[in-house]
Amino acid sequence: MRLRTWMAALLAWGIAVAPVAAQAPATPPEPAPQAVEQLRHEIGLWDVETDFDGADGAVTQSFVGQYRFGWVVNDRVVSGMSTIPSLNQASGILFFVRPAQNEIEMSSVGPDGHLWRMIGPDTSETRTTPNTPMADGTTIMLRFTRYAVEQNRFQSRMEVSTDGGETWRVGNEQRFVRVEGS
Repeated sequence: MRLRTWMAALLAWGIAVAPVAAQAPATPPEPAPQAVEQLRHEIGLWDVETDFDGADGAVTQSFVGQYRFGWVVNDRVVSGMSTIPSLNQASGILFFVRPAQNEIEMSSVGPDGHLWRMIGPDTSETRTTPNTPMADGTTIMLRFTRYAVEQNRFQSRMEVSTDGGETWRVGNEQRFVRVEGS
């Protein structure tokens, strides 16, 4: 009797999943061409100068480092690493397109282990974090904009908002120059 019950259960399960198993997998939507070009442009090794700005807009610190980007999934996912030798600091970076949402996301984790998620339209060079709680009880948002893009160079500006995106001030500016041959 137990065998018959077990066989009936297996048969019922097989019939229930057969229509699902027979369906072809959905084809993912294609990402926007501009999004793919942004990812392709990032691939390689870049020398980077970063200027950190104070609340008054004056440069308070400058550092030299490198960023290296490579494909994880062609035309979809890029991984990277940022290093600043004088600070003995490295950060991991991941860029990926989400065609179904028309977005590009950049995620970054530094030595403090904090995950920053920056999301923007796949037709834009700007990505913004959600309002993020900090250890001191404040909240901030970050906005990153890539601009002055040329074949072997570009610039990036990181802005900070402490009022939910109502106002912004420049936090840092970066100049990226592709290392020859990369």
